[in-house]
Amino acid sequence: MASSFAVIVLSVALASLVAWAGGDGAAELMGVSVMGWCAALAFVIQWMAFIPAYRLQSERFYDLTGSLTYIGVTVLAVATTLPMDARSALLAVLIILWAGRLGSFLFRRIRAEGSDARFDAIKPSGPRFLVAWTLQGLWVFLTLCAALAAITSIEPAPLGRLDLLGVLVWASGFGIEVIADRQKSAFRREHPGRFIDRGLWAWSRHPNYFGEIVLWTGIALIASSTLQGWQWATWVSPVFVTLLLTRVSGIPILERRADQRWEGDADYASYKASTPVLIPRRPKRAARR
Repeated sequence: MASSFAVIVLSVALASLVAWAGGDGAAELMGVSVMGWCAALAFVIQWMAFIPAYRLQSERFYDLTGSLTYIGVTVLAVATTLPMDARSALLAVLIILWAGRLGSFLFRRIRAEGSDARFDAIKPSGPRFLVAWTLQGLWVFLTLCAALAAITSIEPAPLGRLDLLGVLVWASGFGIEVIADRQKSAFRREHPGRFIDRGLWAWSRHPNYFGEIVLWTGIALIASSTLQGWQWATWVSPVFVTLLLTRVSGIPILERRADQRWEGDADYASYKASTPVLIPRRPKRAARR
């Protein structure tokens, strides 16, 4: 109980610190930076969703709630910082497009699979389950913080070459993520119980995560032209996404599961030895047919 409470307090404190930095010279609402309101909304949505989720002992709406939070927080930032400039509109469109696509994809997947093994051990414990939802609120806010700082800026800048580069980077990452997800879904339907080593998955063991890191780097590039002072701290966004997916909740968990599931499988051992974990590289071996 005490450790769960400490994690929740630290999560809120970290979000507050980033909101303070991102709100440096940015729009305010009722004396509080819009960044601060965005951080609060990210947590409130999670805590409200936690109540029915805990009562029903269900995680089926966890990922969907996260995606809707991305959209809700972005809409709040835009709606409270009018008139909307071109950069804000661009960022909002890119974020909502990504969140809508990924949220619907993850919701369809969990409906098909019925559950998410990540939550099996923590659902029965209210405090531990609440921590999972709180961390999702922190995840959403830190991922969005660079975009939110740009959207809420009171000194907008015209779009330029850096923004074009950001859009191209975002589009590349988005395309990689979409293709990787579709390839994996199709492969699972055709080859249930087998690991995927085809398409983008022959170039990287986690191309979808590589795509996500790339697209959030693109978002940060688009935001950069308006950042000033302490707002540069919001470049923690792509750094946070990278560390989270490569060191905490993404790749480490999936790699452990894969090692356990296909232990002793010579094809899997060969695939793992020849295929990079994250950054795609031309495969050195032919994909299994």
